[in-house]
Amino acid sequence: SRAIRTNQDLLPETPWTHIFYNDFWGTLLTHSGSHKSYRPLCTLSFRINHAVGGMDPWGYHLVNVLLHAAVTGLFTNFSRILFGDGYWTLIAGLLFASHPIHTEAVAGIVGRADIGACLFFLLSLMCYMKHCSTRGSSPSTWGWMLGAGLCAGCSMLWKEQGVTVLAISAVYDIFVFHRLKMHQIIPKYLTLFFSIGLLTTWGTALLGVRLYWMGNKPPSFSNSDNPAADSDSFLTRTLTFFYLPTKNLWLLLCPDTLSFDWSMDAVPLLKAVSDWRNLHTVAFYAGLLLLAYFSLKGSSSERECNGRTVMNGKQNANGHSCHSEMEYKTLEVKSSFASKEENGIKKHEMQTMQLPSTENIVILSLSLLIVPFVPATNLFFYVGFVIAERVLYVPSMGFCLLVTVGVRALYVKAQKRFLKNLVFCSTAALIVFYGLKTVVRNGDWQNEEMLYRSGIKVNPAKAWGNLGNVLKSQSKISEAESAYRNALYYRSNMADMLYNLGLLLQENSRFSEALHYYKLAIGSRPTLASAYLNTGIILMNQGKTEEARRTFLKCSEIPDENLKDPHAHKSSVTSCLYNLGKLFHEQGHYEDALVVYKEAIQKMPRQFAPQSLYNMMGEAYMRMSRLPEAERWYVESLRSKSDHIPAHLTYGKLLALTGRKSEAEKYFLKAVQLDPTKGNCYMHYGTFQID
Repeated sequence: SRAIRTNQDLLPETPWTHIFYNDFWGTLLTHSGSHKSYRPLCTLSFRINHAVGGMDPWGYHLVNVLLHAAVTGLFTNFSRILFGDGYWTLIAGLLFASHPIHTEAVAGIVGRADIGACLFFLLSLMCYMKHCSTRGSSPSTWGWMLGAGLCAGCSMLWKEQGVTVLAISAVYDIFVFHRLKMHQIIPKYLTLFFSIGLLTTWGTALLGVRLYWMGNKPPSFSNSDNPAADSDSFLTRTLTFFYLPTKNLWLLLCPDTLSFDWSMDAVPLLKAVSDWRNLHTVAFYAGLLLLAYFSLKGSSSERECNGRTVMNGKQNANGHSCHSEMEYKTLEVKSSFASKEENGIKKHEMQTMQLPSTENIVILSLSLLIVPFVPATNLFFYVGFVIAERVLYVPSMGFCLLVTVGVRALYVKAQKRFLKNLVFCSTAALIVFYGLKTVVRNGDWQNEEMLYRSGIKVNPAKAWGNLGNVLKSQSKISEAESAYRNALYYRSNMADMLYNLGLLLQENSRFSEALHYYKLAIGSRPTLASAYLNTGIILMNQGKTEEARRTFLKCSEIPDENLKDPHAHKSSVTSCLYNLGKLFHEQGHYEDALVVYKEAIQKMPRQFAPQSLYNMMGEAYMRMSRLPEAERWYVESLRSKSDHIPAHLTYGKLLALTGRKSEAEKYFLKAVQLDPTKGNCYMHYGTFQID
């Protein structure tokens, strides 16, 4: 991933403060091509991993697993506050721990952003719950409020959706802690409104700073990242965007088909009202609205526990209980509140607090399922994906709570022991199924080849293309070529795949075919600098110098605005200028070559290896008999890469020319030592000896 392998922010020579100015991929946040994914705490954790173990993946995966274990523990503890000590808390925790939708976030290293955000999300929520329970009775309550705000900020710095915890905290305060109906939210609850006001102010401030820091502009994405966003039809965009949450919920309910990538045509666009998938959309939103309506209608300021109504700390069961004896023991918990009397208003001295009612938990669960997912719905701005399984990591907490409270309601309502056992066994079977699916899915993530093969069914174009890269790295050339061609069969205008196929053909000396695919790649994406670069190299080797010159010049003029990977683009542009300079050099136009080389140095990105460029600068000055300048650039070449053989040879020639024979011999001998084939270096050394 670019977030790790080519991210300069992970390297020790890069100032660590750059993390706070660049996006998740190492691109300056204000750059037009930036994804605007500001996750500095996650990048900082990657940098620590890199400092400890380099690029060894073991340490990165270990941290992800430990973070997931910590989140699972916190979520289980959070569930205990809602369900009490007993089976239901255990069920909620097991559902979350075993859910297959988490595989991408845990097994995929970049998924750490979601796990870290969820960790601080829960810490913030639990701090706010502590604030609610101590509000009006202890000065420490504002310390908990401060902790909730700071953890919310940290959650957002892990991933953007973390800020939504502030909205969840407000929902908890209103509907769970105070157990209010919608019409009961009135200004007489001054402390409630003050806390909600603080949450709103802090959330607005965080979002404002976030927007300012990323340059006050939303990110831009390609058509393949989010095809619906690029559609000209308002109807298509609307129907598709309304349908996508339905598809996401289905992945939570029945994660039988998972994929590393859901972009491109993985989810076909809904282009007409007659599309049968619209029925799923209607059923989803109708069910959601009904569930929310009855929960809001049924929630009451009266305290309800185990089928009893509790008012002022006393139970009134009307002579009977709606819940079983076991349920009563499982669900009840107590906490005490201190008393104060201010301005004639008396507060309860020792008030027994019961667990939230089913309706209260449903409201909180729905908010936990929906609100953190809102940033991914394209409602406020377009996102760079169709579906991303890792994005469901935080919302899955709401799903697990909904399933648990639903199972509990069925269990309580069941009159016969057989039915109760059936509900319990069905829930256990669901957990086992999720666990087995997670094990299987982890097998898919064991290596890249298995992962991409598993995604062919969902996104064949992307999966075949990535599989081609893997097979090529394994030297399975014919299989790699077939994979690239399969990818282009499903999506013929993929510039990256056209380029990769051209590169494979070029490396196997099939230059005419390679040129054909490079031209197709450029036609599909006119800003693909690497395709211009390789086209120019082939033309130059074929003696078509004028065509090569025009190609290199055109490449050098392509700006890096709105490009997904500006660093790679700058490297290709620098290489184009380097090759253009070589072309002028071979034609004897040394002044022109120097002008181009200097332009290449100016445009050169940090990650570009400059030794060959510096050496050619020295060669040009050498041909122009400007020996001091030539020596300077030879030294620079060797400083940037001490084992650069051409620089040893050219510098040795310069030293010999200026009468420093002993020094020259050292550089020739070093080149002979470094050159595994020996032949070319021996030839230059022999020429030196003759002279």
